[in-house]
Amino acid sequence: MVQWVHVAGETAIIARESGEVSFLALDGLEGNSAAFAERMMTGGGTLVSTTGVLDGAISLAFEQTDSRFGHTDSQPGAKEGPNLLRYIYALAGAYHTARDTPRNLLRAAERFKEIGRPEVTAYLEMRALEETGHERLALKDLRALGLPAERIVANLVPIGIKPLCDLFNRLCFEDYPIECIGFSYCSERIAALKPKAEIDAVQSLFPDGVDATRFLRSHSSLGSEVSHVEETIEFVASLPAEDRIRVVQATYETALLMASGRRLESSKSEAEIREELEEAAGTALKFEWPRRVREAMTARVN
Repeated sequence: MVQWVHVAGETAIIARESGEVSFLALDGLEGNSAAFAERMMTGGGTLVSTTGVLDGAISLAFEQTDSRFGHTDSQPGAKEGPNLLRYIYALAGAYHTARDTPRNLLRAAERFKEIGRPEVTAYLEMRALEETGHERLALKDLRALGLPAERIVANLVPIGIKPLCDLFNRLCFEDYPIECIGFSYCSERIAALKPKAEIDAVQSLFPDGVDATRFLRSHSSLGSEVSHVEETIEFVASLPAEDRIRVVQATYETALLMASGRRLESSKSEAEIREELEEAAGTALKFEWPRRVREAMTARVN
């Protein structure tokens, strides 16, 4: 059992039931390899090969981005030491993507209901329900840091986030919005790579008693992302081949934007990030820990 999908008109992602995933340039192919360039897949999907083409799309997008810009900072799961300013910047971005998710998925679900695809409608409605209210976790984390959360998110959309929000809006409002599943898969798959050690490293930035990792915990290997990924793979494997192709292509497009966005944001200096955050907040950043935390810190010093 083999699945293959063309992306960007130049590469075929090929996933075999053995778990092997390969990338094949489509130019100048001969012999058996030419079949991957000349034909679109029509067969059924399995869990293993569906996982291969979906995750292969993400890996290829990040590898291509790193190759284009000559470094590996954008790799999903790349190890970077925690930084408070960059974490706050990421929380602002997380708010915007989380806020849009239920509304967009419900719009897509309604469209599939109109065209008589109840199984896709049910899947999207379930996902929308599971994601409802997650933007409030980001707000709570910002408030826990003593920041004017609502003011910051009202005035700031990080440079790497706006293109993602625009893409998600477009995919969910198409006449046949099956690609929105690819966008969601990419987001959840990358989030599921975040280990407990990463959450602990971020938590170490804060004094004891300050909990500002609610959103991060929920969108990591500690939350529901792992089960969501497994459920999505199972659902996508059950779709017709044409739908699976479009989902994988959207996964690839989303991963390209995520990789590029990470590069753009990582290229910003801490001074630039602080300036953006302070402009959005309308004030200098001052971390006002809760009174009980300040008292505990004072007692510990004394």
